[in-house]
Amino acid sequence: AVDTRGSDGPLGGPALDPAPAERVFLLAGACGVPADAKAVSANVTVTQATASGDLRLFPADRVASDATTISFTAGKSRANNALLLLSADEAAGEVAVRNGAAGTVHLVVDVNGYFR
Repeated sequence: AVDTRGSDGPLGGPALDPAPAERVFLLAGACGVPADAKAVSANVTVTQATASGDLRLFPADRVASDATTISFTAGKSRANNALLLLSADEAAGEVAVRNGAAGTVHLVVDVNGYFR
């Protein structure tokens, strides 16, 4: 659903900016996720990080929690499974990501299921 290594776009590039940058992705309607989905089951991968850190993925209509979705080191690719809650407000179906690293990082989100 998301791959920031690709060309610039709503579900593509550019790489995530350094901390405390946030970016929002609309997952509802992407890769078969219906508009009324409340959450998705996904594999979250980080790659090409220029600094060590973490990412926090959370519903776009909420504030980021202290819980990290994935931690990583510079120059290494790493993956983790996650259940991602989606926003429920007027911008329903969105997930936000906060980069906790001092450098840029690429994000790949592979959705393998959803919950209504």
